[in-house]
Amino acid sequence: MVRWFFYPIGDDNYLVVAGAALALLLLLGIGPAREKTTKGRRGVLLGIRLTIIVMIVLAMLRPTLVLMETRKQSATFVVLADKTRSMTIRDEVNGRTRWEAMRETLSSARAGFQALAKDFEVKAYGFDAESHAVNIADGRIDVGETAGGSQTAIGYVLDEVLRQEAGKRVLGVLLLSDGAQRTMPPRDVLPQTAAARMKHLGQPLYTIRFGLSRALGQVRDVAVTELMADATVFVKNELAIAAEVRIDGYVNEAIPVRLLVQGPSGKEETVAQQTVTAVSDGQRLPLKFSYVPDTPGEYKLTLRLDVQKEELVTANNSLSTFVLALKGGVKVLYVEGFPGRVERRFLIDSLAASRDISIKKVLLNAAAPDTRPANFGEEFKPGKYDVYMLGNIDAAAFKKQELEDLKTAVSKGAGLIMIGGLRSFGPGGYAETPLADVLPVAMNRFERQTSDAPAAKDLHVLGPVKMRPTQRGQSNYCLRLGPTPTESASVWNQLPPLKEGANKFTGLSRTGIVLAAGENNQPLLVAQPFGEGRVMAFAGDSTWHWWMRGFETAHKRFWRQIVLWLAKKDEATEGNVWVKLNQRRFTPGQRVEITVGAQGPSGESVPNAAFRAEVEGPSGQKSPLGLIRSGETVAGTFRDTQPSGDYVVRVTATQDGRELGASKARFLVVEQDLELDNPMADATLMENLAAMTGGKAVVPEELPNLLRDLAE
Repeated sequence: MVRWFFYPIGDDNYLVVAGAALALLLLLGIGPAREKTTKGRRGVLLGIRLTIIVMIVLAMLRPTLVLMETRKQSATFVVLADKTRSMTIRDEVNGRTRWEAMRETLSSARAGFQALAKDFEVKAYGFDAESHAVNIADGRIDVGETAGGSQTAIGYVLDEVLRQEAGKRVLGVLLLSDGAQRTMPPRDVLPQTAAARMKHLGQPLYTIRFGLSRALGQVRDVAVTELMADATVFVKNELAIAAEVRIDGYVNEAIPVRLLVQGPSGKEETVAQQTVTAVSDGQRLPLKFSYVPDTPGEYKLTLRLDVQKEELVTANNSLSTFVLALKGGVKVLYVEGFPGRVERRFLIDSLAASRDISIKKVLLNAAAPDTRPANFGEEFKPGKYDVYMLGNIDAAAFKKQELEDLKTAVSKGAGLIMIGGLRSFGPGGYAETPLADVLPVAMNRFERQTSDAPAAKDLHVLGPVKMRPTQRGQSNYCLRLGPTPTESASVWNQLPPLKEGANKFTGLSRTGIVLAAGENNQPLLVAQPFGEGRVMAFAGDSTWHWWMRGFETAHKRFWRQIVLWLAKKDEATEGNVWVKLNQRRFTPGQRVEITVGAQGPSGESVPNAAFRAEVEGPSGQKSPLGLIRSGETVAGTFRDTQPSGDYVVRVTATQDGRELGASKARFLVVEQDLELDNPMADATLMENLAAMTGGKAVVPEELPNLLRDLAE
């Protein structure tokens, strides 16, 4: 096609050109006198002038001759059809599945695909975790009869298909799906990332969403959504278990819930059962159970909902976790009067590092009795705890009967230690309490200090105070900070002093034994038996400086040995090889962080221990686990967690060729149905992806019109 175009000067202003032409025509009247020229010459001159005027006007119009030719450029149109299990949900019109609705949509647009294929290349793929080319002939796209994919990897598939079409012009991509990405690594590419790349390449995405954008709704399902329990519990102690279930589509129906326990023997049995009833669709109901393990070992807890009628998803009807029951555990009650006390925080952290010590913390404020825990008096009943630790707390915070019960508990075998502070011992008013007969130091009522009084110099030793074991203390289990007496003495010489000072004991009980003293022989750690129990008085309250100055191991060992001695477990040697997991329940593909170690009788790490570890999967296949040492920590990572089921980590430890022991721990990879656990459609994602690329989100009925527009 050939066409003329004019672009007049003066910003395409034809008036300027017309004015100039008129002015030039007026000049035609100016010329030589008639008597001086002949008529023929005047005609020739007029013709020349007119020719010049026409040329000037044409030049001002700036004529342009344009040759136009239309050619169709080769391009590809890509169709992606979702073939995953979520497409089998029946939430389309007339009770159809999403899959049936999608196939009907493609069938109704057959003519449009046929017309588009005349001038463009049309390619079709079914997809789940990957894309699979499907046959297309005469506009009919054959996506198959069923949808059974287990993952919807929209982002990964978009990237994969566009890589295949690299270097070609892509007319557009049509995505037919419920729009919800449900996938695991390494195919968890964000759809938005793929859409941003399509925008940069000028490749529009058109989307058609199938399914309802709401929760399970018409899908009938019961699911265990949470199961929580402490990772460790001591034998014969109560284990608290918390859980949560979700009920969809079974409103006002009684649903039985069972707690099953598989003990070290491998036998599984139902230990508790409840019934839950939801009053609204999608309601989440909390549950509580308790269980008391009677033998040491590992226990598998499973909360199970019976499969209900017409229930589509059953993989989420149960959930499991593991709990380790420890033998010979030590239960400790620590009572403190000042919440910001630094010594308390470091002491508790040191004891918490020992998995066989369970510590409960209670804060008592004598000035605020309303903050007192309910039934606090029950804590002092004989047999409730193995060891009682009293921090900087005034005697007025306790009721007289509580201290009487504490005295009885100690006489029947419990351990007791009072730690130094401005409100400990005599200054705290304990001289006129039942503990005056229990503690290994002498106290009198005149030592009592009021809360606002400064520290009395005759009752407190100003810091710093260097603490050293006495001759009797050097052989005592509590003060062994090294494997040999020489190494232990070396550690004590290096420990920093008690910077904040200590309580000054004015005297000792008849049976009190000084285990550690200051440089002036002032007693710092005094012990004695009382009935069947053991008692200590520790004058210091700033051992936390040991931890801060690089002696964390010594701090942990000191306080662990104090507790074990008070509990009369100072010769305990159990649990010297251990395995710790960052959690006990994982999803398929999630990595497992594993830490191993070995400890001596006093809780110290065994130096130069060598470890060998392996992981046994659900099928029985064993895989070696690589371990890396970093300081005192030995850890490894296990990544092959795709199969669901129970896994076992086994660890053996040796030192200089001598076997130290072995340990094992189990973890669970839950069975997941990514497609049906929560199969709601995601209309928002489909719309956003289309908008990002310059495409459009359309309803199924608009597909023929979209194809016609693309063809044109």
